[in-house]
Amino acid sequence: MSKINFKWLIILFFAFISTARADVLYLNNGRTIEGIIKSQDEDSLLLDIGYGTVKFVNDQIRKIYRSSEIENDALRQKWEGEKIRTENSLLKERIEEEHKPRKVGFSSSTHGIIVDAMLDGKEDVSLVLDTGAALVVLRKNIADKLGINLRDKRPDIILTLADGRRVSAKRIFLKSVTVERVEAKNVEAAVLLNDEGGIEFDGLLGMSFLKNFKFKVDYQ
Repeated sequence: MSKINFKWLIILFFAFISTARADVLYLNNGRTIEGIIKSQDEDSLLLDIGYGTVKFVNDQIRKIYRSSEIENDALRQKWEGEKIRTENSLLKERIEEEHKPRKVGFSSSTHGIIVDAMLDGKEDVSLVLDTGAALVVLRKNIADKLGINLRDKRPDIILTLADGRRVSAKRIFLKSVTVERVEAKNVEAAVLLNDEGGIEFDGLLGMSFLKNFKFKVDYQ
C-alpha cells in the first residue's frame, strides 16, 4: 500500500511542477504580469520575471494573486531549465558559426600570396602565405611596433630560408594572429634581427598559425 501511495505522490509532484504557477499582478490598465514577488512595501513592489526584476508602484496594481512557496520553487526550477536550454542553444549556434568555412581575401604578387592579418589585436600587417615556413616570421620593425623587447628574448634561433641561407632570429609568442575573423592565440613566431633574410612585406604567415585550421587556396 505504501508503495502505491509513494508512486502517486511522485506523479502528483511532477504534475505540479509542470503546471507551476507564478504570482500574478493585475494592473489597473488591464494587463497582467506574472513572476515571483521579491519584496513589497507601502509604496512599491518588486517582481522577479525570470530574466530580471521589474518595479511597480502599488497604485498601478488592482489586485495580486500570490502563489505558494512550493509553486514559486517549482517556477524557479522551470526558469533555470529554460535559461540552461537557451544558453546551450546560443553556445551551439556560436560553435557552428565559428566552424563554418570562411572565405579570406588575398592578393598576389611576384612574392606569392599576400594576406592581411592583425597581430595581438592592434597591428595590421601584410604577410606572405608560406606553407613551407614552420613559424610565423616577422621583420624586426613589426616587433618594435608591437612593443616587443627582443633583448629580453632568449635564446637566439637560426632560421633556414627557402634558398638555403641561415639567418638569426628571436623566438617569441604572439598573443593572437587574426586573419579577418579567424583567430589563433599564443602563436609561436620568429623575429628577424635584421633585414638579411630578404623577406618582403611584413613577414611570412607560416604553419604555426596555419596548423590551427583546415585551409585551401583557390586562385579563381
